[in-house]
Amino acid sequence: MKAMNVAVWDTYVTKKDGSIMHFDIIAPETLKDTNIIYSYGKEYLATKGQNGQALTSKECRFCHIETLQPEREAEMKTKGYFIIEMENCQ
Repeated sequence: MKAMNVAVWDTYVTKKDGSIMHFDIIAPETLKDTNIIYSYGKEYLATKGQNGQALTSKECRFCHIETLQPEREAEMKTKGYFIIEMENCQ
């Protein structure tokens, strides 16, 4: 079975306390609709108490394509995306 390629969307959002939250949105490489990508980020922000924060092309940009890690396949199949927390995501 061929490994799935995914797109990495590098995202920096200003939190309600003014600090910068850095995370990557990982989605299928075939997904090109930025509104859907941003909705994934907004869904994630809501789980962190950061709903309502700006998430547009200014905060979220396509970064690169990489091969999906096997341990992430189930999450990708279930949700259609996943988040990798980088900085200030607590």
